[in-house]
Amino acid sequence: MEVRHMRALIAVAEELNFTRAARRLNMAQSPLSQLIRSLEREIGVPLFARTTRSVSLTHAGEVLCQRLVEVLALADDAVDAARKAALGQLGHISIGFTGSATHELLPPLARAYADRYPEVTLEVHSDLTTPAQVERLLNGQLDVAVLRPPIRVNGLAVETIRHEPVVVLLANRHPRTVNRDIDLADLRNEWFISLPNNPPATMYSVMMTACQAAGFIPKVRQTVADTTSLVALVTGDMGVALAPASMRHLTTSGATFRPLRAPDVTVSLALAYRESDVTPLIRQFLDTARTVVRSRAAAEPPSLTTPYEDSRYSIGF
Repeated sequence: MEVRHMRALIAVAEELNFTRAARRLNMAQSPLSQLIRSLEREIGVPLFARTTRSVSLTHAGEVLCQRLVEVLALADDAVDAARKAALGQLGHISIGFTGSATHELLPPLARAYADRYPEVTLEVHSDLTTPAQVERLLNGQLDVAVLRPPIRVNGLAVETIRHEPVVVLLANRHPRTVNRDIDLADLRNEWFISLPNNPPATMYSVMMTACQAAGFIPKVRQTVADTTSLVALVTGDMGVALAPASMRHLTTSGATFRPLRAPDVTVSLALAYRESDVTPLIRQFLDTARTVVRSRAAAEPPSLTTPYEDSRYSIGF
């Protein structure tokens, strides 16, 4: 039994009139009558009781039509689902976020994406370093990564979406908090809290290069796996840290941020994905991410979202 046969049978069952059912199906009455009789022969039972004045369903016809209504609803739903999937409006997508973006970009991006595509399941892997995200992209665990470049890996596309300054994270009771901004060279004797160096997280490389530019090698007291732990240890006065300015969204009562006076350091935020695997789902997520980043940049002071034009030193482009 084909779908067109099912629709014809249901039309006659609902109209209880072959003329009206044929008109509804945009076909002549005679072919419709022949179609119903062929279905009855195929099934082996009468589906309609006919007289010269009326048409009514037999009990077998009622049972069959009830089931066929359910089948057609499932078929229509399947067709609708396929069309939505082709447009990137239905399915499952796995996204990774670097630490600061977890706290600053993830909330508005997840909300905007859910508003646009409520039938897509968004699987979020948060507070991941760039090396961890690259590994997961390559093995298929992530579809898109929001990370800190630079990365140069064959098969991965990297699209920079924002630049932002690097700031100093200090405990509230640190004596340098009296300063409006900080020269990194003044922290040469401080202990630093760092993200992993094997393989090196982007912010680890930023810290090392910036401190060397300021004339010293940082003394790393503790290495942590994520930004939440980094903030916690700084709050506990275990050391200072360098962080993207967007880390200010990870609020804590025990730590504060100060801009760097020298050197001027910026980091980038990028979208990364497999070049050969840009599905409609991924394309729609990328478009949403670009839109959210642009709207947030327009609402923030330029110094928090774009690199300084006269910077002597920058990382991550």
